[in-house]
Amino acid sequence: MVKTLLDVVVPALNFVLLVAVGLDLTADDFARVRRHRALVLTGLFAPLFVLPPLALLLTSSFETSPEVTAGMLLIAACPIGGISNAYSYLARASTALSVTLTGLSCLFASLTIPLVGQVLGWASGQVLDLAAPIPLLFGQLVMVLGLPLALGMWLRRRSPNGAARGRATLQRLAFVGIAIVFLLIILDAPDAFLSELATTALPAAVFVLLSMGAGWLISVPVTGDPKDRFTLAAEFGTRNIAVAIAIAVTLLGRVEFARFATTYALVEVPLMLGAVTLFRRHDQRARNDQL
Repeated sequence: MVKTLLDVVVPALNFVLLVAVGLDLTADDFARVRRHRALVLTGLFAPLFVLPPLALLLTSSFETSPEVTAGMLLIAACPIGGISNAYSYLARASTALSVTLTGLSCLFASLTIPLVGQVLGWASGQVLDLAAPIPLLFGQLVMVLGLPLALGMWLRRRSPNGAARGRATLQRLAFVGIAIVFLLIILDAPDAFLSELATTALPAAVFVLLSMGAGWLISVPVTGDPKDRFTLAAEFGTRNIAVAIAIAVTLLGRVEFARFATTYALVEVPLMLGAVTLFRRHDQRARNDQL
């Protein structure tokens, strides 16, 4: 029953979230992103050089099992997750930048995943002959990312006032929907969830937090806008879990590699929502101080 609900709720929530993101975007937002090429290049390529060494450092520090080590390395090799757009949207950060980085990251994944996999396999001593699941990435780009975003932007163009009224409602629904998904995942296999948390939650949480911190620090030389910095932090910390699981299960035939990806997703969501809440409060205080 829970599995069936997840199969329905997760895609529906993702669609609604990205329609809401589209309601908040205009062509001018993407024009601004095009003018800041250094920021885009930093957000796109810096994770390839930062996250894999970070994963190796953490697996060594925590002395993780071979399965968890492979899972963390796999996460580090994957492109940006689409839910990062929702995090930037909910934080009222640079949503167009997030959408641009997510799309480009998926486009380049067919090249970056095998390359990073080879480097990680050499450095860790594990066989990680990775290949990008092209059909899944293409489907995510068109159906999961492009279609709802285009619908939201079209609705805003047709009815700007209606889009403005619906934006706040969709933001509240998004917070509630993510919480429901998180609860359903726990209820699907509570015993397995608790046993996995005992060994993998701390490394996953540290990986998320350090990745976000790295994204924020790396963005400092290329942008002075806190909204851009938050977006890069979210992009660094949000990995494409669907791609990681597809590679582990379908291409490598190693279900155990996918378990860390699941734990990472469970840990990432509350940490990112906490970061969203803190950033919104800080941004609101900054605006109040300016009045």
